[in-house]
Amino acid sequence: MSNNQYTFFGDHAALESLTQHGDRLVELDRHIQWPRLVAVVEKIWRAGADKKASCGPKPWATEVMLRILVLKRLYNLSDEQVEYQLRDRLSFLRFVQLGLGDSVPDSRTIWLYADQLAKADGARELFNEFNRQLAERGLLVKEGVMVDATFVEVPRQRNSREDNAKIKQGETPTEWSKQPRKLAQKDVDARWTKKNSQSFYGYKDHVKVGAKTKLIKNYTVTAANTHDSQPMPNLIESGDLAVHADSAYIGETIAKDLMAKGVHNYIHEKGTPGAELTEAQLLANRRKSKTRARVEHTFAFMEKSLGRIYNRCIGLVRNKHQIGMMNLCYNLCRCVQLVTGRVRCTA
Repeated sequence: MSNNQYTFFGDHAALESLTQHGDRLVELDRHIQWPRLVAVVEKIWRAGADKKASCGPKPWATEVMLRILVLKRLYNLSDEQVEYQLRDRLSFLRFVQLGLGDSVPDSRTIWLYADQLAKADGARELFNEFNRQLAERGLLVKEGVMVDATFVEVPRQRNSREDNAKIKQGETPTEWSKQPRKLAQKDVDARWTKKNSQSFYGYKDHVKVGAKTKLIKNYTVTAANTHDSQPMPNLIESGDLAVHADSAYIGETIAKDLMAKGVHNYIHEKGTPGAELTEAQLLANRRKSKTRARVEHTFAFMEKSLGRIYNRCIGLVRNKHQIGMMNLCYNLCRCVQLVTGRVRCTA
């Protein structure tokens, strides 16, 4: 008769085996200064906890919940999936500093903590704090940057033409206001757009990425129908050495802004009907592409190793939070790659 009981030594052996086989969570844990990140969310969560009655269950440890939200975005899991995986996977339990005999936050609790963080723009604060850590370690250096945007799709809405027309005007359809449950499931901030005859619905993640380090230095989130070039002036700073971007960013306004900030302009030139690019311009674009194309590696990593560039949440506030967490998790993984000198953070 086999003995299927769990033992301390059996659990320890299983975790050691995971480590030997390259558990990426171990390396993330090893190279992140958690106390400073915990301090960021501690202020947000404990401020909300102070408003609650003293009775009822005690709040979860801040570091445990922060690690759970990092796990959620590292693997792009729903709240229900996170709860299940915490109960099922030893590597997840170890990362969040819980044991087999410990209680695990349920999906509703995970949602509440994430929602409070989203409303306080906590993902942005975490992103900025981790970038300060990167700068202190000499990883966030002064260099040329690449600017680009990617679509972040969300569950598609099925609305009538009349409802969509009102949403575009910033209004809420009258019928929805009378049905709170229906309104709660409607995303009035996401927008439709087309690119290369393909339709997209949701938001855009506009990023500024180091040309050499490929670390995300800054980002902004907009609706999907916002043109790529609009957020660029707010992303570029006078400390950036040069800007590499595709022809979507060409224009006199951006060129003047870069000149005023003393930033070298390596944006691709764009031909027009009747004024095609010359051979010299085409050659210059090809040279610029050798650097500009590196920004696609960032989005490819998000798509392949962070569980897809896709959100399940509704509204600009929550999607800004999820996109911010995605950018943070990318930088966490990229940091490990730079420190260890090898590609380790793969799903």
